Amino acid sequence: MSQDFNGNGLSKNSTPKYKRVLLKLSGEALIGKGDFGIDPEQIMEYIEQVKEIVQEEKVQVAIVIGGGNIFRGMQAKGMGIDRASGDYMGMLATVMNGIALQNTLEKVGLQTRLMSSIEMNKVCEPYIRRRAIRHLENGRVVILAAGTGNPYFTTDTAAALRAVEIEADVILKGTRVDGVYTADPEKDKNAQKFDTVSFDEVLTRKLAVMDTTAFTLCQENNIPIIVFDVNQIGNLRRIVQGEAIGTLVERL
Repeated sequence: MSQDFNGNGLSKNSTPKYKRVLLKLSGEALIGKGDFGIDPEQIMEYIEQVKEIVQEEKVQVAIVIGGGNIFRGMQAKGMGIDRASGDYMGMLATVMNGIALQNTLEKVGLQTRLMSSIEMNKVCEPYIRRRAIRHLENGRVVILAAGTGNPYFTTDTAAALRAVEIEADVILKGTRVDGVYTADPEKDKNAQKFDTVSFDEVLTRKLAVMDTTAFTLCQENNIPIIVFDVNQIGNLRRIVQGEAIGTLVERL
């Protein structure tokens, strides 16, 4: 039987390798070509990729978004604000980004739920694990905002924690770099890219993947991480179909 292919050469009839994914996006990813805030064209590029895997691949998608395009908790110190208060401000920034994601996702025809670790019932649901899973099972894109709800934890840690809780098959960490390298490829031309790397090697070589708390959660619960270039259109779909895109971090 012949298979149909889309314009990217990807089969329309293939079964996705991953059925439930957690997509981690930094707040900075939403800036696009600007210096601050949200670039409408950039956010739409991400949304179109999510739409592809939800509608055509039937993948269940949860998204954890950062808030660095609006405010980072670490900025607080320079403003005379204590770290805990600054982190709460950063959490609120992720809710603002979550509202933008939700609005844009719904404009392209996707059903969504915005869930927050900090209760604010006027704009989003409180995060409840079982409810989040039910939303995913019903085909809704679940946006998980406000980090873990606690200061001193990054949105990477929130992504790892939520991935474990919702039993995601993989964490897809979208960055502007196409994988994990031996050094920063933007600073070191001799940096070598890993196609696959073990949790242990990441720790031994102190490779930049996630902060230690987030990474340990993934390692202890055997949640693989794929670090990939989210700005390369089509990458998200290729990954869920099983192509070797970016760097896969797993237990070897």
